Amino acid sequence: MNYQKELDKLIERLKGEKKVPRLLLHSCCAPCSSYVLEYLSDCFDITVFYYNPNIYPESEYTKRILEQQTLIGEMKTRFPVSFIAGHYDRERFYEMAAGMEHLKEGGERCLKCYELRLREAAELAQKGGFDYFTTTLSISPMKNADRLNEIGIRLEKDYGVTYLQSDFKKKNGYKRSIELSKEFGLYRQDYCGCEFSLKNVK
Repeated sequence: MNYQKELDKLIERLKGEKKVPRLLLHSCCAPCSSYVLEYLSDCFDITVFYYNPNIYPESEYTKRILEQQTLIGEMKTRFPVSFIAGHYDRERFYEMAAGMEHLKEGGERCLKCYELRLREAAELAQKGGFDYFTTTLSISPMKNADRLNEIGIRLEKDYGVTYLQSDFKKKNGYKRSIELSKEFGLYRQDYCGCEFSLKNVK
């Protein structure tokens, strides 16, 4: 499935109908969210949900969440972008990762981590009456958009909120995120975020 093509069709339809649906956007970090916000903020009322209990150490978490808030404050968007900080529950991440600590990045541990964060987003989207929820994760060349969308669609059925299927790396999305990161002077981390991915860059 061409997620980008289908998303472009939806955006054109929304513009034609002059509807502005509410979108809960799970963000992994400011750099990855930069292009997504630029791309979607013309036709969605966006709330950024920063929920990433995988981030290690806590100083890194603090740095990333502050960078996210700074970007939202500085970006010029058609509709104001709101922000919600999730609970930094590291124990929940470690419970999820138990027994999979040795797996390579991109494997089953990562998929479970995506689901952990997306499930929290889906639950919040349901409680908050959002029309859609999605994640910035697919913008990374290291992330499998098919698997992310599979998780999102499954959670859509569980929570009754439409998952905005996407592959944000398409249309030079990843390249644009790098350009925007430079434009806004964003901190770009050199590892995904968890303790296990940090070991891979040392």
